Parts: sequence; C-alpha cells; structure tokens
Amino acid sequence: MKDCTNTSNRVAFVMKANDFSRQHLINLPNILTYLRMAIIPVIIVVLLAPVSTRSFNIAFLLFVLATITDYLDGILARSWNLVTSVGKLLDPLADKLLTSAVLIMLIPVERVPAWLVFLIIGRELTITGLRSIAASQGLIIKASRMGKNKMISQTIAIALLLLTIPHVQGFLHGLGLFFLWVSVILSFWSAMEYFVNFYREAKRHSQQAT
Repeated sequence: MKDCTNTSNRVAFVMKANDFSRQHLINLPNILTYLRMAIIPVIIVVLLAPVSTRSFNIAFLLFVLATITDYLDGILARSWNLVTSVGKLLDPLADKLLTSAVLIMLIPVERVPAWLVFLIIGRELTITGLRSIAASQGLIIKASRMGKNKMISQTIAIALLLLTIPHVQGFLHGLGLFFLWVSVILSFWSAMEYFVNFYREAKRHSQQAT
C-alpha cells in the first residue's frame, strides 16, 4: 500500500466543481478505490466470531485483492493522467480504513494486542489532524519517504497475521508481529518528520507574511 503522500507532494489541494463530474468520479482508478472500500465490510464479516482457518484465509485473499487494487489505481491514475482530487482524498482514506478495520478485527482473536493497534491508529489520526491544520493554512508539507516504507511493512504484517497454515502458524504469527513492529517504528519516525516539516513550513510562511 501507499501512503497518501505518494499521490501528491502537497497536503492541501483545492476541490474544483468539475472534480465531482461523472467523468472524474467514475474512472477506472477511482472504481478500484471504491472496490477496495467495498471489500472492507466483507473482511469484517468474515472475521466475525466464530472464526476458523478458512475464515482467516478468505480474509487474507480479500486483503491481498484490496492491496492489488491499491497498487493498480495509483499506476493507472498516473499513467493515464486520471489523477483527481476525489482520488487523492479517497485513496488514502480507503487505505486507512482497510488497515484499521483488519487490525481491529484481529484483536479479539488474539493475533495482535489492542494497545499496539491503538498506537497505530492513534498515529494515523494525529497525522490526519496535522494535515488538516496544514491544509487550512495553505501550507505545503514535503512527503516523507518513511511513509511508503511504513505502509509496505504494515501490509506485509497484516497479510502474515491473516494467513493461516497450521503447521507453521507460530512462525507466521511471529513474523507478522515483527513486520508490524517495524511499521510502528517507521510510522512514528515518519510522524516526527511530518511535524518537523510542518514547523519549518509554518515558520517560513510566517516570515513571508512579515
């Protein structure tokens, strides 16, 4: 998966009237994003108790499918010049909803601790709030390279935590938690970079205003 900074070097973007035209709303990249969002409630239902090996593996396949749509919509949007403001808004939203939903559903089945999920979701909410503040002030925050690495490690972690093969389950679970911890470290690293960049841009903006 990609972080929302990968689709644009700007945190703030202006929604234009034609962004809500049928052509912009219903293009292939956005349709793939809609599909990814539609997969989320299906995964939730599949992971509702009681869960079985089959349930976990179905959720794994659905998650992989959602990840593929995430990869494809970015490529198609850029190569076909179909990048829209709606897509920039929905794509990162779909990513966060997908990862948050799966991680939350993995708590009651004891595949991931609740406090670790809280750290991950809390970080996402904090950075989203920071972007909202920056956007309201018209500030530009440079993309964090760690953001993409964070999403990659988080995607691998979730896939491993979902995949269920009885004979190697302990290994898969341990490896999944390892990648999840890597994603947590990278996420807070990138969060620090966002705050530093926000401070720099705010200071530069203030100096220009005076």
